[in-house]
Amino acid sequence: MKEFELINRYFKGRGITRRDVDLGIGDDCALVSVPENSQLAITTDTLVCGVHFFEDIPPRALGHRVLAVNLSDLAAMGAEPTWVSLALTLPSVDLEWLEAFTEGLHEIAEYYNVQVIGGDTTQGPLTITVCAKGIIPKGKALTRSGAKVGDWIFVTGPLGDAGLAIEARKQGLNITPENKQDVEKRFYFPTPRVAAGQVLRGLATSAIDVSDGLVADLGHILRKSNVNATVQVEKVPVSEAMKATLSEQERWPYVLSYGDDYELLFTVSDTNKSTLANKLKQYGVEAKCVGQILAGNGQLELTLRGQKFALPARGYEHFSNE
Repeated sequence: MKEFELINRYFKGRGITRRDVDLGIGDDCALVSVPENSQLAITTDTLVCGVHFFEDIPPRALGHRVLAVNLSDLAAMGAEPTWVSLALTLPSVDLEWLEAFTEGLHEIAEYYNVQVIGGDTTQGPLTITVCAKGIIPKGKALTRSGAKVGDWIFVTGPLGDAGLAIEARKQGLNITPENKQDVEKRFYFPTPRVAAGQVLRGLATSAIDVSDGLVADLGHILRKSNVNATVQVEKVPVSEAMKATLSEQERWPYVLSYGDDYELLFTVSDTNKSTLANKLKQYGVEAKCVGQILAGNGQLELTLRGQKFALPARGYEHFSNE
């Protein structure tokens, strides 16, 4: 199968068709119409085999995951996801693999009303680059720079499961089959908090998605907002699978530093705290308060039951030798 045959079979004409797409797959560029008084949010991620996913990851899971991580970025800005383009580099054309991969991709795209509008295919080491777009009412975007002294810090769900899934495979951790299945699902099929992100608009003061770990990602907010924070680590939500597998001391590096969870981490004023919690519950999201913003210049203090807590591990960073 040649390149254009591949595109026609697995991408053109599949998935949803949005009314705001004027020209989709099949030309030099796609054309879309952006609503009046809206801003276009654009995010791009590259996933490389052996770096971001295991070589034997189920292709349907990979199709889901490559789009989910981009939708999570849009959610962190409060955007409504709309369009996506995909650059797919393949070692060879494996029809069975492609069918499963595109099934996973189109499933999540349809669920969030996102249309695949273009991209590229080429031959080489398995690498997938996704450029996702979304729309936000003008001036309503959430950023990392809005946290204010006195704001409360919330996270939308349990952290550390993706890291536990990865290390269970690498280290052979003593984990039950049921718990292993639960954490692998969190890693293979992350759920972007798209609805929650839109609820945060106008209520939260800053937001970010937890891709590199709570400590690293909260650090981005603190530096951009020029504030400090304190986090009570015992309040950070964890899953039952995590509790059953690791002791409290063992779990902290996973919960605070591992990343790949794609929950939203956000700040909210005391005035909006209750309103936001109630609105999120309408979408099945029970955000947990884990700390508070303080005056300062970008420093984070961790405490465990009132005592200072030191965590040497950091979030994932490309090109780091550590």
